[in-house]
Amino acid sequence: MSDSILFWHRCDLRITDNIGLSAARQISPQIIGVFCLDKNILSRDDIAPARIKYMLGCLAQLQQSYQSLGSRLLIIEGKPAQAIPELAASLKVQAVYWNLDVEPYSQERDRQVKTALENNNIEVKTFWDKLLHYPGEILTQSDLPYKVYTPFWRNWIKQTKVSIASPINALEDFTNNQQVAAEIKLPTLAELGFEWSQDLLLAPGEDSARSQLEKFSQQQIYEYDQQRNYPWQAGTSLLSAALKFGAIGIRTVWLATTEALTNCQSEEAQANIITWQKELAWREFYHHCLYFFPELAQGPYRQDFQDFPWENNSEHFQAWCQGQTGYPIIDAAMRQLNQTGWMHNRCRMIVASFLTKDLIIDWRWGEKYFMQKLFDGDLAANNGGWQWSASSGMDPKPLRIFNPASQAQKFDSEAEYIRQWLPELSSIATGQLVSGKIPDLERYRCNYPQPIVDHSVQQRRFKELYKQQKGR
Repeated sequence: MSDSILFWHRCDLRITDNIGLSAARQISPQIIGVFCLDKNILSRDDIAPARIKYMLGCLAQLQQSYQSLGSRLLIIEGKPAQAIPELAASLKVQAVYWNLDVEPYSQERDRQVKTALENNNIEVKTFWDKLLHYPGEILTQSDLPYKVYTPFWRNWIKQTKVSIASPINALEDFTNNQQVAAEIKLPTLAELGFEWSQDLLLAPGEDSARSQLEKFSQQQIYEYDQQRNYPWQAGTSLLSAALKFGAIGIRTVWLATTEALTNCQSEEAQANIITWQKELAWREFYHHCLYFFPELAQGPYRQDFQDFPWENNSEHFQAWCQGQTGYPIIDAAMRQLNQTGWMHNRCRMIVASFLTKDLIIDWRWGEKYFMQKLFDGDLAANNGGWQWSASSGMDPKPLRIFNPASQAQKFDSEAEYIRQWLPELSSIATGQLVSGKIPDLERYRCNYPQPIVDHSVQQRRFKELYKQQKGR
């Protein structure tokens, strides 16, 4: 048995600020990385081609990073429970290291891999890397996981955050660059059976993520609270995909926020930065919830919604997916999603409310569609957001219904966002666009559909259904 270590990358596609990789380097310089193209994941029906494109780009840069350090990243394919132990045995490594995840599938997969490795007398070391505070570290006074965000945040923000992981300056390739039997060439998107020709909003890889963080923390973060809700502005960080795939370390991101606070020139700027820190805490809250309540991945948290009488009109659902509902702000958001693989967070809430409260369609339909399109699609965050919007999740005041017109009037008052994604309506008056009250003749002239439902009618209907469920 050699001193070599196999490091299994999953959602940590970077070298810098990688807790598990840094820990392995402290034990031995003889480290080879591996990424397994998991057939259990790639064959799912909720995989977004844009997300796979981003992942492949991150892997290509990660391979270059390993090479520059003197080692290499192996690409293998198959079921990890079999492929990882077989690779570890063939390489005769002393240990396999990896960083943990909260998703139910990931936890079960890891248990299987760990058992197989230990049965072969190969040591396993695991670490928490993707969160500032691992599940179980932030608990109530009764030592229970939080179910409400606000008290979670109050506890979370008081806790000392872990420092950036030690840098890695050099590695050794213990195979002398010989071909490993299980190794394959990094495939193209087409070779994996996916197609996505559009550019991504954030270029893949660690370099791009760090550059985007630097840009955001130099300017937008100081105005974040004011600008984050306006979909026509570049007011958000665009780092969600980088955090999902670990192209950037969360400790690196947190350090940027603390440095920005140090550079604050006003209480207003400080409040903006804290608002973004709260968004990072929301991310952690949803990850903790999924870890402690894995059943969230399958259905609603609230018992009232276990058998909610969703109407599930398939024609309405297709109109929603295609951006053909007749509500301009809804359709603009869905077109942005379909064309770019991303949607502004304010719009995610608006369209989710519309699907569940106006169309009365099961939130799981929308959750899945988002995962089929989003290049930053993350199970914990996406599920948490959809359950929040559907009133089925962990929320002390769950019944929220967004009015598409009032949302557009407040957050897209000049219809800039609507015109960008619905160019056929560019000549329509601003007031008509944001209110959705477009004359029939103008709709016909622009080949734009009539509203598929009446918001006021559907709002009352949903409230009645909700009341009936609560009263059982």
